[in-house]
Amino acid sequence: MSVVTRFRSAAQLTGGGVLVWSLLGRLPNAMCPIGTLLLVTRNTGSVWRGSVVAGALAVGQAVGGPLVGRLADRRGQRTVGLAAAAVNAVAILALVAASQAGLPSAWQIAPAALIGLSVPLVGPLSRSRWVRLADGDPGLTSSMLSLDGIVDEVSFTTGPALVGLLATLVSPAAGLLTAAALTGVCATLFALHPTAARAGSGSGAQVRAPGRLLNAPYVLVLAGMALLGACFGSVQVGVTATTGALGQPGAAGLIYGFMGFTSAFAGIATAALPARWELPLRLRAGTVLLCAASVLLLFSGGGVAALAAAIGCLGVAVAPQMITMFGLVERTVPAARLGEAMAALVSAIILAQSAGTFLGGWAADHVGPTAPFRITVAAAAAALLLAAFTATDRRYRRRGEAASDSPSGGAPDGARAAGPIPKNTPSTGADSPEKAEPGRRRREGNEEPVQPSRA
Repeated sequence: MSVVTRFRSAAQLTGGGVLVWSLLGRLPNAMCPIGTLLLVTRNTGSVWRGSVVAGALAVGQAVGGPLVGRLADRRGQRTVGLAAAAVNAVAILALVAASQAGLPSAWQIAPAALIGLSVPLVGPLSRSRWVRLADGDPGLTSSMLSLDGIVDEVSFTTGPALVGLLATLVSPAAGLLTAAALTGVCATLFALHPTAARAGSGSGAQVRAPGRLLNAPYVLVLAGMALLGACFGSVQVGVTATTGALGQPGAAGLIYGFMGFTSAFAGIATAALPARWELPLRLRAGTVLLCAASVLLLFSGGGVAALAAAIGCLGVAVAPQMITMFGLVERTVPAARLGEAMAALVSAIILAQSAGTFLGGWAADHVGPTAPFRITVAAAAAALLLAAFTATDRRYRRRGEAASDSPSGGAPDGARAAGPIPKNTPSTGADSPEKAEPGRRRREGNEEPVQPSRA
């Protein structure tokens, strides 16, 4: 099956409209951090104050993401999504009003933190929704998560660029006002779309006994995502510092956007990988590529072209890594807590990206403009070691495969590798693994493994 056919099947299952709302609804998540920094810095004349307010927003995102995700799993994406969109839009407007009025920093920190706490999580909830709609079909799950990874990369690169353009042509406040409008309209339409109900509300037996979220495989994926976030933060500082030292500071945004472009292209190519490439193997191979590309950054300080080429190579490793790790999460956490698990991954990226930015800034000031790339290499090397020693087919088996893996079972390895995926729909009682298993084993036995983008 061709990549185009796979993507067409995924789009037909969701409907084209919800993909548009998903893209536009997650733009504010990429717009608000840089928009807040620009707005507060411009109005106060202090980069430090702008950083403090933007930092409060980031902390709010890291803390609020898993909470909103858990509520969505328990109460339903529609109810929680509508409430979060309304609160988030009001909080953005409150921040703009407080900053424009020149109120003390505390009055700006509070709404910024509320913006982070109330992010509607369109990205993580999209992935959770697509996985549930795929209903255990490995090929369809792979295609949907690859398609979502492309949408994520587009939003990640478009959001900051849109804020910068509005800040230049109109004012910094215009970027945040646009973000408030996108949240109020598009995140609301995403929550209201029929796929929110079709994906399941998390009611019934799975809410009463949702299962344990933290387990060894999931913690390892969290660690891998955090290391990827550290790469993002240090690369962003390194690109900014290096282009500044080369006398072309305006090229930083274009170069970083180029990474998003190559990452999106690699996300499309990921869907075409052969079935024999199991997810753990893809993770190990991806970390090799990530580490090799990060080393190129150490030799890219001689010119903008060399820097752009190295950043482009790094981007090729990003989307496949994220898609693979989201797919591993789909295997290892209870279906009833998938939204919370996806949101926690985003929180891990945000916190680690902040740490990478902090360390990269210190290195750029005290060592040199390309010094932040050393942090990138260290984080990528740690990710490579983590994957090399922990990413195995046995560790990342689907939940519930242990019983079929016992010596007395006598099942061949190929049969054991196609364990059931718990179904998470509130209808007909078919969400029982015992009821769903026989048919699902027949359906999945000869299909490619599940393969699963940015905060």
